[in-house]
Amino acid sequence: MSGWSDALRRFLRRGRVWLFSDLPVVASPADWDAAEISSNLGVFALSSAEMAERNITAITIGELELPTGEIVACDPLITGLGRPPFNRKVKPGRYPVILLQAQGCIAAAVLRFGPGLPARWELATFVADRPPVYKSEFLEFIVDDAVASFMDKSVLTIMSDQEELDDYLADVACNIDRFCIDSPIEGNPINVVMFDTGYGDGSYRSFWGLDAAGEPLLLMTDFEVLENADGRNEADR
Repeated sequence: MSGWSDALRRFLRRGRVWLFSDLPVVASPADWDAAEISSNLGVFALSSAEMAERNITAITIGELELPTGEIVACDPLITGLGRPPFNRKVKPGRYPVILLQAQGCIAAAVLRFGPGLPARWELATFVADRPPVYKSEFLEFIVDDAVASFMDKSVLTIMSDQEELDDYLADVACNIDRFCIDSPIEGNPINVVMFDTGYGDGSYRSFWGLDAAGEPLLLMTDFEVLENADGRNEADR
């Protein structure tokens, strides 16, 4: 039964662009209740013992350089100069990258900007710098190659030749072993983090965890492996 359920979730995830095609384009993240979109935001309130009980592990894989504070999340094989960053910026700096794992998959990718538990959550929307190709385009990003990435917006213009950048990203993406952090230019601290995406291809949404003053504590992309912040198979719950 659990195998059939996983297969069904993968099928629905691949069709998510069309499932959400009738939704309006958001004017503001405030138009959405993040908790209604993802049931997994409570994972950050769990103790280490509770995470272990729910078969969730967290690993820090390194740090991401963000010289502009403008974050791009995308399938690295379908970037292009037109890939917009998130609307919300963070202070330029270097931040830890944490991966949540469950059921042998990467369940979520997290950037941590500060300690503590978020006071509230906000859907992380992308800059709508042109008319959308489909209605939910600026609410999510599409993965066609079972791998996603975080990078600073400046990475998209760091090389003078767009084809050279695309070739670099494709080479790294096609050779990762679950995750990696790599620098496109030797001697330059700017880097890119890549990681497998849950059960594979799909359309994935991200969420800002904010403190009481509205400042970002973390950014999470949910790959929809967890359910209600639980990493166990349905039969094991």
